[in-house]
Amino acid sequence: MAHKPAYLAIALAVTLASVPAALPAQDEVPSTPANPELSEGARKLSEGMKLLLRGLLAEGAEGWDKLVDWLDDISQYEPPERLPNGDIIIRRKPDATGDGETEI
Repeated sequence: MAHKPAYLAIALAVTLASVPAALPAQDEVPSTPANPELSEGARKLSEGMKLLLRGLLAEGAEGWDKLVDWLDDISQYEPPERLPNGDIIIRRKPDATGDGETEI
């Protein structure tokens, strides 16, 4: 797949975003949490965030594929041109690949 580096970059960004910026030193972490409910809530929030990011990454990959296909398709056309009567035409490039049919 030609777009693998982009997926890897997105995956790396998501991974880095899910890691806290500054982790306390091991000797600073208490052995038992002061508030177990708070710890449990933070753990659940972290799990939920991971699931959300995985879901967004999966949907983003599908959207990325569609965008890349669209951009590849649009590269086969010249820029829009406005005629004196106000009509706008978009010509296919002479070297564009296609079946020769006009899509309306």
